[in-house]
Amino acid sequence: MEVAKLELSDESISGCCHRGTDCVKPFATSAKVSSWSAAANYVRLQDGARIWRCATIEEIEAEKSAIEKDVKKRMEKTIETVRDNFNAVRTGRANPSMLDRIEVEYYGTPVNLKSIAQISAPDASSLLIQPYDKSSLKVIEKAIVNSDLGLTPNNDGEVIRLSVPQLTSERRKELSKVVAKLTEEGKVALRNIRRDALKAYDKLEKEKKLSEDNVKDLSSDLQKVTDEYMKKIDSIYKQKEKELLTV
Repeated sequence: MEVAKLELSDESISGCCHRGTDCVKPFATSAKVSSWSAAANYVRLQDGARIWRCATIEEIEAEKSAIEKDVKKRMEKTIETVRDNFNAVRTGRANPSMLDRIEVEYYGTPVNLKSIAQISAPDASSLLIQPYDKSSLKVIEKAIVNSDLGLTPNNDGEVIRLSVPQLTSERRKELSKVVAKLTEEGKVALRNIRRDALKAYDKLEKEKKLSEDNVKDLSSDLQKVTDEYMKKIDSIYKQKEKELLTV
């Protein structure tokens, strides 16, 4: 059976990666094809050399899209984490979210308090914990005592009540510093996500899948997305700061 013969010039070799066609090692200018492996992305020549198939435009777009989706997914997760951390910092008003990070040793397994009890705030200065299993009252009480909330639980054998005292001016300032630190940690996380994406774009450029101008445009778009999420963190920080300083 007659095999195909490829005639490739140096010009076609140097420019093929930008057009999504087939590429060849620089030393090979013509050869007979002995086999084609789509899965491995190369053509095997009779002399043992390989012609590498460059990514198509569709494949490159898919890789860019995957990077962009990963960035937004991770940045959204960062915003959620910052919110959760803020909720764990108590203000002067009772709020069930104050207990979001309390873990209870339930039958030998650490579980979140919210998964084994209903938590409510009957008024601005108290919390009510109603466990689904009353036998867990003692371990819930122990978990609260061992936490850094500084609250004393009142266990009456049916429910647990927590009295939330008003914050002193000094304590409000201390918590304000904690919130500022959590805010900066969130921003650092966003910068790290941006850095990872830039590395991914640089990799595509080195693989000749993106031009230098492509990377500059993508980097600019990435910065805009990062700035958008930075503003989100600033917004929830200002809201939490207001709650802390409101007497």
